[in-house]
Amino acid sequence: MAAPDLMGQDGAMISWSETDSFIHILYLIAIIAEAMTAALAAGRRQMDWVGVFLLGCITALGGGSARDVLLDHHPLSWIENPTYLLVTGGAAIATIAIARFMHSLRRMFLLLDAIGLVVFTVIGCGVAIEMKMPLIIVIASGMITGCVGGVLRDILCTEVPLLFRSELYATVSVITGLVYVAGPYLNLPHGPSAVLAMAVGLILRLLALRYNWSMPKFVYTKDWH
Repeated sequence: MAAPDLMGQDGAMISWSETDSFIHILYLIAIIAEAMTAALAAGRRQMDWVGVFLLGCITALGGGSARDVLLDHHPLSWIENPTYLLVTGGAAIATIAIARFMHSLRRMFLLLDAIGLVVFTVIGCGVAIEMKMPLIIVIASGMITGCVGGVLRDILCTEVPLLFRSELYATVSVITGLVYVAGPYLNLPHGPSAVLAMAVGLILRLLALRYNWSMPKFVYTKDWH
């Protein structure tokens, strides 16, 4: 999925590879943040250190792994780059030492989680586009990458997954993916398309958190008997 270069504000050429490097940095920050929040969830369930390590890895890397398995895209990211396991598992274990300070950093981690959601979504869409998948699969690939890690975390912690609650989460992922795939139709190269999609998704997610925006709930209380 090649794209032409574009001019930066300082007149320097910004290449596709430079944009991907920026996204990769955000990706590393996001998986570390996801692993650390997963460690806190493990702590609330009084898991041992092995459980903390595994839950951190599953949460941070599970979405991409599920996407790759479903799309038959190999090798999986953490198999191709085993360092990801050390980074995410290490971040989860490190959280044990600083857990007492984590509550004061809640807003920062909500921001990092929002960044992770949009970055994972763009990466997931990009993988499907490179495999020349149909539009609906591209959007689904982005949503799976962005959301499934959190679903696995919540299931393993016996909680109702955030994805299935009324909070705007999966919706943000879908909108981010739609903006990203719309880029070529607006004659936008890869870089600006990715940045625009992440910016729209991030703003929407932060506004949803600030104003408690949510999807309509389905409430059914009648007994079948």
